[in-house]
Amino acid sequence: MLVKLLRAIAERSPTFVMRFFFNIYPPYFGSGIKVEKIASDYKYLRVALKLRFYNRNYVGTQFGGSIYSMTDPHFMFLLINNLGSDYVVWDKAARIEFVKPGRAHLIAEFRINDELLATIKEKTKTGEKYVFDLPVTVHDINGQVIAEVFKTLYVRRKRE
Repeated sequence: MLVKLLRAIAERSPTFVMRFFFNIYPPYFGSGIKVEKIASDYKYLRVALKLRFYNRNYVGTQFGGSIYSMTDPHFMFLLINNLGSDYVVWDKAARIEFVKPGRAHLIAEFRINDELLATIKEKTKTGEKYVFDLPVTVHDINGQVIAEVFKTLYVRRKRE
């Protein structure tokens, strides 16, 4: 019921409303994760994580769980809002490679394009599932790569 309500709100509201809901979501709010921008066409989303006393690990850098959390579930959200209610979209798996310790404000940007959407529609037009990976880079405000995340997504057309 709550999911249907949130989807209805997202479909009928400006993106700042969904940004507000993301930012008060307890796991994000409690970790210091902030969705900064959602494009009006739902093809771009930017999220940030500032280093705070409550999201530091034992050695004083960004907690790895918070770094991963800032990447979840944004590709799924963008795809759902572009493919519409005729499709089932799930985050199926993820892999994260930590490159450097996060010692500053972190940023992750999510982008999907028309080519990806066309590929998904083509691969799922007969009702088959399509499972694929999308990468996202987490970098600091100086452009240094902190982590590479690979999200595995599952998409299929809903059955009649």
